[in-house]
Amino acid sequence: MDRIAVLIPCYNEELSIGKVIDDAKKALPEAKIYVYDNNSTDRTVEIAEEAGAVVRHEYMQGKGNVVRRMFREVDAECFILVDGDDTYDMSFAREMSDLVLFHQADMVVGDRLSSTYFTENKRPFHNLGNSLVRGAINRLFKCDIRDIMTGFRAFSYQFVKSFPVLSKGFEIETEMTIFAVNNNMQVENVVIGYRDRAEGSVSKLNTYSDGFKVIRTILRLFREYKPLQFFSLVAAVLVLLSVIFIIPVLFEWAKTGLVPRFPTLIVCGFAFVAAIQALFAGLILNNISQRNRMETELKLNELYDTFRKKKG
Repeated sequence: MDRIAVLIPCYNEELSIGKVIDDAKKALPEAKIYVYDNNSTDRTVEIAEEAGAVVRHEYMQGKGNVVRRMFREVDAECFILVDGDDTYDMSFAREMSDLVLFHQADMVVGDRLSSTYFTENKRPFHNLGNSLVRGAINRLFKCDIRDIMTGFRAFSYQFVKSFPVLSKGFEIETEMTIFAVNNNMQVENVVIGYRDRAEGSVSKLNTYSDGFKVIRTILRLFREYKPLQFFSLVAAVLVLLSVIFIIPVLFEWAKTGLVPRFPTLIVCGFAFVAAIQALFAGLILNNISQRNRMETELKLNELYDTFRKKKG
């Protein structure tokens, strides 16, 4: 088992991967550096090997798939995950790893948004999207994560080996954040330096398509992890709509004793029944969610015992 493992997912990063590896060596000389290539068509693999990194491959396209492969194959006391585009200042890696190794943190978030991100990043929709996602997750899950989409994080052994990777692409950061918060793991924020990509380097993140995937992931995880709140909101909307549309029908019936708009009455009745069903679905799924959390906690206990044995 490595003391510290630096995990670098890469796809066509020949302009920056060498510097990222060198910076990682300077910041964490005792760390073992792994570069996981995701079907690069440039010299990324060759440069990474020349720089002294352990190079492995994930042939299913997408950052989520790469992270899944990394977390399965590597064993370490502390994992540092960083993108290969040289946008993150690796000098903060020591502070982040120390929080995992000596302060029992399960996930350390490299917070770009509190430092230079909004001045360095030249894509205004990315800036807006990061702020909206951060606000939505902190409100829905009642937490204080300062940068949801950052690609610079540190993890404990227990987090890495218990985290079920379901996302295939860039929504993986959102999934990791919500998993840690929902399972009451210790999450720390470290303000880090950020710089925009070097000239000639192209971001693989699509503002619109990947943004919609992130939003869809937030809604999916909110439904799975907080089903009572999710389905209570659905029930409230259905009740509100049914009340709004049925009030004119009731007033007309009170005046004339007639119900000329039977279709409206029927639809409102079905909407109200659907609201009751949604509420009961939320109650049932909430019990299942609580059971899943109990099972996750037991799994974390087992992983901690495994970790102690491997650590020796």
